[in-house]
Amino acid sequence: MKQITPQELRQRIERGERVALLDVREAPELQLAALPGATLLPMSELARRVCELDPDVEWIVFCHHGIRSMHVIAHLEQQGFSRLVNLRGGIDAWSREVDPKVPRY
Repeated sequence: MKQITPQELRQRIERGERVALLDVREAPELQLAALPGATLLPMSELARRVCELDPDVEWIVFCHHGIRSMHVIAHLEQQGFSRLVNLRGGIDAWSREVDPKVPRY
C-alpha cells in the first residue's frame, strides 16, 4: 500500500499540486479537526457512497491515525481503484508534524 508522510503531502500542496484528500472519519470527528478541501466520506458510509468517488483521481486517504484509511483503501482497491495513497499517521500526524493549529484529539 502506497503511503505519504505529512511532510511529503505538505510539500506537494506547497508546490501547487492539486491533491484530492479523502477524509474517512465520522462527521463528529470533522468538528474536532479538519484539513481544508478534504472530501468527507465516512468509512461507515463507504459501501453505499463509493459511486461518488472518481476512480481516475489520485486520492490521498486519511483518518485519525491511519488505520481506518488503510481499510478503506483495501476496500476501494477491490472496487477497482488504483490511485490511492494513505496519509501515514492520519490527521494526528499532520497536526504533530506539519500544522499544530489543527487540534489533536
